[in-house]
Amino acid sequence: MKIMPKSVIETIIRRRSVRRYTAEQITDGELEEILKAGRYAPSGGNSQSTVFIVVQNRQTLRELSLLAEKVFAQMELRDDLYQSLRTSIKLSKKGGYDFTYGAPTLIITANRRDYCNCMADCAAAVENMLLAATSLNLASCWVNQLTWLTDHAPVRAYLKKLGLGDDEQVCAAAVFGHTDARGFPALDRTGNPVIYVK
Repeated sequence: MKIMPKSVIETIIRRRSVRRYTAEQITDGELEEILKAGRYAPSGGNSQSTVFIVVQNRQTLRELSLLAEKVFAQMELRDDLYQSLRTSIKLSKKGGYDFTYGAPTLIITANRRDYCNCMADCAAAVENMLLAATSLNLASCWVNQLTWLTDHAPVRAYLKKLGLGDDEQVCAAAVFGHTDARGFPALDRTGNPVIYVK
């Protein structure tokens, strides 16, 4: 079995979730490299059915962010909710919440509802895109908000205008851009236990 090149492993370890972006847009060339990485991700039975919706229009990003904030603000804040969902609701109720963190590029991945591997395929595609962005020295962050809101009527109607099909659901999304944050501390992994059976 071939060993993964050290540069790939280093890219995996260097990847960080960045939540602060400058207004500078990524280049078309960088965007195409990121999308290529996503499109070359593995898919169940080689279905290649993941749909990529690329949003770079600032007005559209703003409208989508405001719409998400409005829907989250109307939700009940319960203790039994997933922590990140609770955070989105809490910040939206406060006002000024932008799930894109001001990033200039949002890539939404969607797949057919009746396809049992839809989430896994989109997750693989997004991870590939995050690693591609890191290799290009770009900042990125996985964002789940549109996945949680894929069936909320106003959000769904807006996403359909952007190209989401009637039989599709948002499975994952990520934002990309440049950051003015200087350096990222090394993050040790203390979770994700490993069980060896040799």
